[in-house]
Amino acid sequence: MSLVTSGMGTNAEKQDLVSSAELSKNAKSVLTKLAAWVNDHNISFLVISIGMIVMLLWAGSFKMTAFGAESITPLVTHSPLISWHFKVFGPYIGSDIIGLTEITAALLIIAGYFKAKAGIIGGLITTVMFFITSTMVITTPSAIISYHGMKYMSFLGLFLFKDVISFGVSFYLISYFGKRAIQSENNS
Repeated sequence: MSLVTSGMGTNAEKQDLVSSAELSKNAKSVLTKLAAWVNDHNISFLVISIGMIVMLLWAGSFKMTAFGAESITPLVTHSPLISWHFKVFGPYIGSDIIGLTEITAALLIIAGYFKAKAGIIGGLITTVMFFITSTMVITTPSAIISYHGMKYMSFLGLFLFKDVISFGVSFYLISYFGKRAIQSENNS
């Protein structure tokens, strides 16, 4: 937490720091002490950022294989936002470009631990990526299925829906690294 909150410039941010410190000191029950410890050690950022990095590196590497390219072809070809990509580059080079984009975003998020603005750029890249892939829940055939008159997400739909969550995580990373970048600008 100290990376984000120490030396912040605005009164609202100083109040957040004070209230966060007060919360930690005033926590009485085991449950609230646990919550304060999680907050003080910034566990949410660590889990979210490391999870995003691993997912991006793993998925990016997979997309750079022939099987990976073939696996995403049905998703990409039905997307009005990205189908042009495979028409221009073909499925194998197009998939390589997507994979390299994911790996680049992961590396920028890692770099964000040291230079916050790099993390902001990584978060911006993933925001665009996950916005595009989130729309595939709607555009990919058989992502939503009908069973006894009710609409459900198929396994493919649920697989794609994780990108809606990743879209939100991307905004969290932009916010986190943004606070650190503001702090750094104010300290220099």
